[in-house]
Amino acid sequence: MPLESKKRHSFYEWCRRGEPLIWINAAAVSLSAIAVVGLLVLLMVRGFGHFWPADVMQAQYQPHGDSATRLIGEQVQVESVPIEQLRSAGFTIDTNEVFLDRQLIKKGNRDVTGADFGWVLSLYLSDISYPDDIMVLERREWGNFYGFLREVKEAGSVVASGDSAWAEFESRLERAQLLFEQIEKIEKKDIGAINYKIEKLRLRERGLELDEDMSPARRAEKEAVIAAERAELDNEYRAYQQQLIELYGQINRDSIVAEVASGQQVELPLAKIVHAYKPNAMGIGGKILFYIAKFWEFLSDEPREANTEGGIFPAIFGTVVMVIIMSIIVTPFGVVAAVYLREYARQGLMTRIIRIAVNNLAGVPSIVYGVFGLGFFIYFLGSEIDQVFFPEALPAPTFGTPGLLWASLTLALLTLPVVIVATEEGLSRIPKALREGSLALGATKAETLWRVVLPMTSPAMMTGLILAVARAAGEVAPLMLVGVVKLAPTLPVNGNFPYFHLDQKFMHLGFHIYDVGFQSPNVEAARPLVYATALLLVVIIALLNLSAVALRNHLREKYKALEI
Repeated sequence: MPLESKKRHSFYEWCRRGEPLIWINAAAVSLSAIAVVGLLVLLMVRGFGHFWPADVMQAQYQPHGDSATRLIGEQVQVESVPIEQLRSAGFTIDTNEVFLDRQLIKKGNRDVTGADFGWVLSLYLSDISYPDDIMVLERREWGNFYGFLREVKEAGSVVASGDSAWAEFESRLERAQLLFEQIEKIEKKDIGAINYKIEKLRLRERGLELDEDMSPARRAEKEAVIAAERAELDNEYRAYQQQLIELYGQINRDSIVAEVASGQQVELPLAKIVHAYKPNAMGIGGKILFYIAKFWEFLSDEPREANTEGGIFPAIFGTVVMVIIMSIIVTPFGVVAAVYLREYARQGLMTRIIRIAVNNLAGVPSIVYGVFGLGFFIYFLGSEIDQVFFPEALPAPTFGTPGLLWASLTLALLTLPVVIVATEEGLSRIPKALREGSLALGATKAETLWRVVLPMTSPAMMTGLILAVARAAGEVAPLMLVGVVKLAPTLPVNGNFPYFHLDQKFMHLGFHIYDVGFQSPNVEAARPLVYATALLLVVIIALLNLSAVALRNHLREKYKALEI
């Protein structure tokens, strides 16, 4: 056989064995794995690197033909830009280079300069240094502050300056933070609880007005009880108000004087400062401890500064609670529907139409489910619930407004086809001999279903639940219509009866990413939090799925012998 024919025969034999398809699949899987790992690395570097205390640069910046200015800030990004692009933007550049490097500098001091970030050309930077005495202040408003500490004041009088100012500043800042925690506790928890009770009293009064069958004596007795309770709550409220006045007087006592890059000195109240540190003077150990503290704050604290600072705990909590409620709702309904279609329904034209409809529902855009949830659950069902159970609160809605319950129900409806299809597939794989053996031993059909069929189908149910959780946790579009808000004042679980408030709006990680990434006025400050929040959402979905996978594998091993 000629050599060319042998090669052709080998190639045909190689294709016949299906090896090209194997290599194509392997390449596709490898590319997918590389893409996923690359995405996770990008999110981790861009997001979690935000919490590292970067060194702060001081330099002289003098563009061509302009006077020199002092620049203080963190280097955020470096990129090469065509020189023609810079010249078309109005820069006068005297160089023969084709590309120039420019740096994005986080300058902070938005209340002084008007912008947190600014681009500078590396060509015009000189006298670059990293002084140890540059301080960074993380504030409750106006973002970061970069400068030099000059004085510490108490009630307008200077109490420390020079080298001794930093130690005095740190001790007084710790005091101010303790006072702020007391103020926050009184305002959010104590006064919040009183306001909640006062609102309940108002609703009770309104209920008395609506109850026309109540006798005048009984009505007067109940009104007297309500008046006494309100008077007691008013006294508690006034006591807390007096405490707040005293605490605000104490926390506003101290302030500092700091010098910015331009040489201007500004006075900053300690009540507005969250953290203060000198990154250039910190060692690697100090930076690691600071990083851990900042990362924990990101996980456990509430957002501030239009969600571009602080933490995202309310969004984490809302996402997890919503997914759990959705899972509790969708699993029994999906299993019951699948059992009926596979075990009880007559297998005919109508059953096939229903299965086609279920499969088609899995492909409906999620925003359509959001519109349905808004129209049916909120405007119809929620309004009817308000009319029957909460007439005293009308016209203010209780369940007739977007909330946690309606968001969970909408996502349960969205993921229901996935659970039905997965459970049906599991039911179809149960050998017919097992059913017949159970019936032959005297078990009823219901007992066979409950004790034999459903336990063996549980791995398939868990598969459906895993797919449902993976889809529901990342949905944003329908949630914007049925319960998610940019900032929720309280968690849906708190100390006020009935403790679990299904009617309350909540925060969600997916919507938080959308809001911070596309609605924030300070894009550069929000970008790292978008990466960090996205990675955290991926991690939470992975943890939920891994828990379900572990349970599914356990169930699969438990019933493997029966399948054999």
